[in-house]
Formats: sequence, C-alpha cells, structure tokens
Amino acid sequence: MTTKTLVALPVADLWHGFWHGEIGSWMLTVGVRIALLVIGALLTARMINWIARRVTRRIDAEYQESDQLVRSESAKHRQAVASVISWVSIAVLFVVVGVEITDALNVPVGSLVAPAAVLGAALGFGAQKLVQDLLAGFFIITERQYGFGDLVQLSMIGAPEASEGTVEEVTLRVTKLRTGEGEVFTVPNGNIVRSLNMSKDWARAVVDIPVPASADLNRVNDVLHDVGEKAMEDARLSALLLDSPQLMGVESIELDTVNLRMVARTLPGKQFEVGRRLRIRIIAALTTAGIATADHTPTLGNLNPSSGAADKETGTGRTEQKP
Repeated sequence: MTTKTLVALPVADLWHGFWHGEIGSWMLTVGVRIALLVIGALLTARMINWIARRVTRRIDAEYQESDQLVRSESAKHRQAVASVISWVSIAVLFVVVGVEITDALNVPVGSLVAPAAVLGAALGFGAQKLVQDLLAGFFIITERQYGFGDLVQLSMIGAPEASEGTVEEVTLRVTKLRTGEGEVFTVPNGNIVRSLNMSKDWARAVVDIPVPASADLNRVNDVLHDVGEKAMEDARLSALLLDSPQLMGVESIELDTVNLRMVARTLPGKQFEVGRRLRIRIIAALTTAGIATADHTPTLGNLNPSSGAADKETGTGRTEQKP
C-alpha cells in the first residue's frame, strides 16, 4: 500500500507541475485559442458549404416543380453566383483565421514584411496562371457568359478540339462540363479562349433537306410549308418551339439534288430534339407526297445551334448565325 502511494504522488506532482509550467500554461491559453479558431473555421466552412448546397437545391426544386421546360437565365446565374460566393467566403474565412493565429502566437507583423515581399515575388511568377484563372472566372460570371445547366462548347489554349458538354459547376477557377457520354471535364477558366453557349435565351434548329433535282419545287415547298404548320399542332413539339418552323428556300444546287433549308426557333438547348422531330415529319410528308424515291431518299442534314456550331452528325462544318 505504501509503495503504491509513493508512486502515485510523483505522478500527480508531475501532472500538476506540467499544467502549471511554461508549456502547460501556454497550452491552456494560446493553445486553446488556436484550437478553437481552427475548429470554428472548419465548422463555419462546413456551414457555408451546407448553405450553398441548400440554395442550389432550392433553385433546382423551383425549376423541377414548375412547368418550365428549361431553366431560366436568372436561375442559371444564381446557381453560379452561389457557388462562387461560398468559395470566396471560405477563402476569406481561412485568411482571417490565419491572421488571428499569427496574432495569438505574438508574431510581429512588421517582421513578416520582408519575407512576405520575397514570397510574394516568387508566387507572382509561379501563380500567374492561378490569377489568370480567377480573373477569367470573375468575368465569365459577371458577364453571364454561361451558367449551371447551359450546353456550351469551350475552345481552349493548346487543345485541338473544343470541349462540349453541360455545365455542372462554375467557380472562379474552373468550369466543370459533363459530356454526352457522361464524362466530366474540368477546364481552368484561364485556358478558355472562346465560349460557345448553345442554350442562351433561345436556339435555332436548322434542317437541310436534299430533294431530287427533277422534283417539282413548288410542290415540295407546299409540302414543307404544311409540315411547318402542322408542327405547331403537335402539343409535344409546339411546347419546344417559339414560333412556327419556316422554310428558307433553296440553300444550294448540286448535280442531282437541290438542298432546301427549314429553320425553327426553339427553347434554349432544345434545338437538337426539335431537329430530330422535324426530320421525322419531313421524311414522312415527302414519302407520302411521292417525292422521296428509292434512288433519292432524303437524307436530312444536321441542325446547327444559333450561335454557329459545326454540323455534329455529318461533320460538314456548316455554320448558321443569328439573324
């Protein structure tokens, strides 16, 4: 019993002496303050992320619960701004916490001026790309070049082909695109030299219709005009159209075919679906009219977005500009 008491007393003395010593006192004062700052910063960052996700989910819920077929431009912009605000808030939060920790450690700010100048010069050369990404992202968002849910085509420095997909996230530094195959591209904003938004405000479906050169063009025009009028009678198709499809007339003349063009203004991002539906109607109408023959079966050209994208299915690279 005596031995155990003698062993316990030195341990208790050591424990008491540790917390009343220099290291223990530092941990109870400065150490606790730093720990609280770090824990508070982490919890605040998680709360900011939670609020940002809740805001974006609410915007999504408004779109899902409404009868809108596409997201509004304001909704796309609000989601992009919510993402940027959360990112900037977290960055500012950790900068403030870093300054508070420096103050808690009694590090004189004046002594950091010279090292900070050297470090700033080094980072100035090494972080030029980061600054370029941030500035490019700032202008992308403030100018509303594209937002969440937009179908875009981005041409980048050093890339032989443009990346195309649906915008899933826009921050000050990067843009994330999901392709039609489900792949996700993360594109630094500073690398973007040209952005093509195929779902802003409205789009245009462009359908090229080759018919035999021997066909009666007056009859072909009547058939295609009828297709445009009946398209508005289809409830599913008319919901995607802003006005009736218009026949533009003869686009080009080849050796044995004449190409006519039909265009239709659609909801943003719906030009491809409208183009497919119009092709089905045109083929059926021409076949019924006896214009489509075994030797001259109409092969309908691809629709092009109003912003001037290349032909996606035929690879002809034709472009169509807004009027």
